[in-house]
Amino acid sequence: MRILFLLFAMLSSLTMTAQQRFEPNWKSLDKRKTPSWFEDAKFGIFVHWGVYSVPAWAPNADNVYTRYAEWYWHRIIEGTHEGEEFLKFHKTMYGEKAKYQDFASLFNAELFNADQWASLFKRSGARYIVLTSKHHEGFTLWPSAESVNWNSVDIGPHRDICGELTDAVRLTGLKMGFYYSLYEWYHPLYRTDVNRYVAEHMLPQLKDLTERYKPEIIWTDGEWEQTDKTWRAEEFLSWLYNDSPVRKTVVVNDRWGRDTRGKHGSFYTTEYDLVHDDDAKNMTYTHPWEECRGIAGSFGFNRGENIEDYSTAKQLIEILIDKVSRGGNLLLNVGPTADGRIPVIMQERLLQIGKWLSVNGEAIYNSRQWNNMPQENRRQGVYYTVNANNTYALLTNTQKQTLYIKGVKNPTEISMLGYNKPISWHKTADGIKIEIPAISVEESPCDYAWVVKIISHEAK
Repeated sequence: MRILFLLFAMLSSLTMTAQQRFEPNWKSLDKRKTPSWFEDAKFGIFVHWGVYSVPAWAPNADNVYTRYAEWYWHRIIEGTHEGEEFLKFHKTMYGEKAKYQDFASLFNAELFNADQWASLFKRSGARYIVLTSKHHEGFTLWPSAESVNWNSVDIGPHRDICGELTDAVRLTGLKMGFYYSLYEWYHPLYRTDVNRYVAEHMLPQLKDLTERYKPEIIWTDGEWEQTDKTWRAEEFLSWLYNDSPVRKTVVVNDRWGRDTRGKHGSFYTTEYDLVHDDDAKNMTYTHPWEECRGIAGSFGFNRGENIEDYSTAKQLIEILIDKVSRGGNLLLNVGPTADGRIPVIMQERLLQIGKWLSVNGEAIYNSRQWNNMPQENRRQGVYYTVNANNTYALLTNTQKQTLYIKGVKNPTEISMLGYNKPISWHKTADGIKIEIPAISVEESPCDYAWVVKIISHEAK
């Protein structure tokens, strides 16, 4: 009997192991549950930094994609209408003979201090970081064997940027991830034999990045150039989920082929409220998702941007509230200068967000979308999240007002985060009525949005 029991236990163990492995196809890969830490985190910092941070320029155009300074090389080479202003600027500033590759030796990062960056990110209230390990220019911020003489150790800073920042970020308790461009504009193999490029360059780089630094996030981009089959995405993700050192904790986005956005991945992505040409301002996914955007119009640092191009702290906090209330995360970008400084205005915005989160973070972190939230309140600047048995009303209008909330049943206590005086409220036939008082500047719980906490045993 004991032998039969042991055999049964062994077979059960083998069956469980087999069930936990993911086959290299979307049907199997999509069954992997997104690790809960990602949905709990809610707020992350994107960092775009590379050779493009030397010219650091793009025109202040109406088209948001034209304002991306990290596309500088592509714009001056392609000769498109969008590139005319880039090329004019390039010739005026650097001369007719200047090549983009010349900027690499000027990307010195002499003032880069990973500990200072990590401290700032921690104080911002962010829970994870995503660094551009390689953008479409192909320059890597680690000593990649596939990018000899086109990486931050062989030229420019002569430093392992990915390694230094990873160590510093993890010391603060934040999670570390990497952006990685699947394609490269001018890599010889990519332009002549994409299959060899994937096999000999892209896949080895991705595996090296994963094994060397063990990132919790792999954030790919440039997927639109090829199909997921050409990129061999399913093959890589099968390895990542089954055999990599981060198989239990890693999350990936949805950019793995020209038709994969909003269909596959641990989380879906929007960008400046856009998914290419689709309006996503009111999008609500049942799947985990994330909005990425800059504090101004560019991801890479853009010297052409002025104060009016930067979002205010109030605007950024309201963006965070909006995304989280619809079940998403916010990945907010900073673009350091070529010498390694995060511009002061960006630092200020991050610290302002962190100050707000220090008071109201329980309405953001670990929260979820309130499925029964009344839409009419949202149009009035009232947003909702739920966390355990608590419902939170996030008010972007911090004036005296009467707030009617339908669908809240059996509340036991109502208060305002950061405000130590009682809030007047009573039950109604279909919910609750809350009187938001006129609060003086001295007694204000925080700058910008206020949060009302409703304790109830029926929050969903």
